[in-house]
Amino acid sequence: MKDLKVIFMGTPDFSVNILNSLIYHTNVIGVVTKPDKLVGRKQILTEPAVKKVALENNINVIQPTKIREEYQSIIDLNPDVIITCAYGQFLPKEVLDYPKYGCINVHASLLPKLRGGAPIHRAIIDGYTTTGITIMHMGEKMDNGDIISQKSIEIEDTDNVGILHNKLSLLGAELLIETLPSIINGQANRIVQNEDEVTFGYNISREDEHIDFNKTKMEVFNKIRGLNPWPVAHAILADEEIKIYEAIIGEENYNEKLNGEICKLYKDGIGIKVSDGEIILKIIKPSGSKKMSVKDYFNGFKEKNTLIGKVFK
Repeated sequence: MKDLKVIFMGTPDFSVNILNSLIYHTNVIGVVTKPDKLVGRKQILTEPAVKKVALENNINVIQPTKIREEYQSIIDLNPDVIITCAYGQFLPKEVLDYPKYGCINVHASLLPKLRGGAPIHRAIIDGYTTTGITIMHMGEKMDNGDIISQKSIEIEDTDNVGILHNKLSLLGAELLIETLPSIINGQANRIVQNEDEVTFGYNISREDEHIDFNKTKMEVFNKIRGLNPWPVAHAILADEEIKIYEAIIGEENYNEKLNGEICKLYKDGIGIKVSDGEIILKIIKPSGSKKMSVKDYFNGFKEKNTLIGKVFK
């Protein structure tokens, strides 16, 4: 496949393994990614992850602000196929219809489940036990194109979004290379998605990051790990935002306590009442402090028992 002229479109870290695999197996003639953006409190102008890889490999980089208006330079490269993965913009019909072998997308879910921009986060938050990768023909709407191939992976209780992200990125690179020959020889599947089975993995909002302790212990547990290490779940304790990175499900039932109430202090955790039992917070980040274990957090209190009875909002 080294003579296959590929344009790759992607932006975040998730796309890097896919791009590296394409560079090794095909002829990547261009990379399209979002413009550099200002990041962090110091507003440092930062390149997308795939741009760094492209430049390291002397590959032409195109960064349109609005691809629906700025696509001619892509067509001018005359690609045989366009492959996208977490690019972040809808492609115009002129681009979708141009390549000989079409436009192919690598999506981090088992479509039609979890269409959208945050399928990995949502798979964990929504309690899925299985997810995977879909290689698909691109359509004009969000993740609605015909399926070519899929490969599944179990979601372990020890997975957070960072761990699952890395597993799926590697799986996506592997499945894409396995699938490309069928696309080139015209034997690729076209399995129409069942619209009755569609669910969505919408982007995470600031509101989504807040923990509601009125939920069940499993729902709270899934939200915490589904937002770790980014963008991180949080709750309010005594008017202070506490970011919560890790928790485990406890065994206690505090039937007469308030949901969100600190009910028990463990050597390395804080037992919180939820609707059907207990969640134990393990790794947190108080406002203005660094990420720390609850054991270290306790070291900041002369009388840590004063935490008992306080309520997370």
